[in-house]
Amino acid sequence: MAKKKKSRKVGMIGVRKDPDFEHKTSSGRVKKRKGNTPGSRHNVEDKKQEKSKTGGKGDPRLGSKKPVPLVKAPVVTQKRKYATPAEELAALEADSRLIALLDKLDQGKGLTKDQQHYVDEQMARHKALCELMGINPDDDNADDDEDEFAALDALKLDDFER
Repeated sequence: MAKKKKSRKVGMIGVRKDPDFEHKTSSGRVKKRKGNTPGSRHNVEDKKQEKSKTGGKGDPRLGSKKPVPLVKAPVVTQKRKYATPAEELAALEADSRLIALLDKLDQGKGLTKDQQHYVDEQMARHKALCELMGINPDDDNADDDEDEFAALDALKLDDFER
């Protein structure tokens, strides 16, 4: 029979009472770290570059990377498409910009070229829609109102005597 080498390690002599306790072996022991990691003196720059790439604090003097337009881009307006002329007419009459510009004209204030062009364009479209729908925008309802009031004036109190 082969000779067995003596060891100084002694296993557990008895059975532990705590079932959650794990026996630490010498291979499972974690060493406490001291000092910096090996080679950290030479890798200082690499760590700084990694932090800036991951969104860490960068140099505050560096501004936005968003390109700045040097020439004013033309404004592209998309025309709205409406299902019916009635919807388009209602939207045109509810246009707050057009209403504000028309009020400005009524007050006798001048408009810029762009504003005047917008008013002319919208009013031409309004006129075309009114003609399409059979509405006469020049026809005021004032004549109808006068007729109703004229009928009231025609009544005499003498007709209602007892």
